Amino acid sequence: MKTKHRRTLEAIFAIPTRAGIVFSDIEALVTTVGGEVREGEGSRVVFELKGSRRYLHRPHPGKEAKKYQVEELREWFQYLEVIP
Repeated sequence: MKTKHRRTLEAIFAIPTRAGIVFSDIEALVTTVGGEVREGEGSRVVFELKGSRRYLHRPHPGKEAKKYQVEELREWFQYLEVIP
């Protein structure tokens, strides 16, 4: 795992929840840990990892994930045992 992906993973697990994590960095992280990222309808993005799926909306007009999205991803990664 590259340093950039490790930093993104650490940012997702940081408490208090950080704002400003770039959504495309999250997509790259999921791909790096063996997952798949697919486009859905509109701004919906499907993350699939270890047979589990998570649906999020790509932020617009900004590029940073919302805090609630980061918290959802943290819980999902904990469930899938993807930890920093």
